[in-house]
Amino acid sequence: MSLQIHIEELSSPAGVLVRQLHLEIAPGTVHTLMGPSGCGKSSVLAAVCGTLPPGMQWRGTVHLQGRQIDILPVQARRVGILFQDDLLFAHMTVRENLLFAVPAGPAAAREAAVQQALADVEMQDFAQADPARLSGGQRARASLARALLAHPQALLLDEPFSKLDAALRERMRALVFGLVRKRGIPALLVTHDSADVADAGLLTQLGEM
Repeated sequence: MSLQIHIEELSSPAGVLVRQLHLEIAPGTVHTLMGPSGCGKSSVLAAVCGTLPPGMQWRGTVHLQGRQIDILPVQARRVGILFQDDLLFAHMTVRENLLFAVPAGPAAAREAAVQQALADVEMQDFAQADPARLSGGQRARASLARALLAHPQALLLDEPFSKLDAALRERMRALVFGLVRKRGIPALLVTHDSADVADAGLLTQLGEM
């Protein structure tokens, strides 16, 4: 099932940012939002996952897997998000960071899920590593694995490649887009870099609406 976003109006105390944004993102596809800084791209993601800061207002609806999620609390929306900063817990190993995201259940099953997630992002040898000792690319991969371990039904990507060098960006894009297709989940990507666009037919320029 798709992710359907209908925003009639989204505004900050300074004024209206977005009007009449209507997106339907199919499973396994990545839709991209581009536009100048301050046009409301990240605010759209915040509206979808329920984390708009005080003072921001919006009118609209968000449906995921056939249910309306904008009326649900953040933790019940089943939406994962990946930022440009990895936000790994510094006091935990990579394995512990990932385990934190696994839903409650039998210990053996949770551990198996972590090991599979590490394999999916080619980080099997770094389970006990200190996040501070990882490279930028390794931290990004660990953060991706943690986001997917919560079994999100949609994935939001807020410039997750922007702090990586060009070669690493290309590899990380391929990994993220490949996992989106493999998992069959809809994804919404915010970026300033046209090289991040997975499909030119799935691109919305907010500044031109």
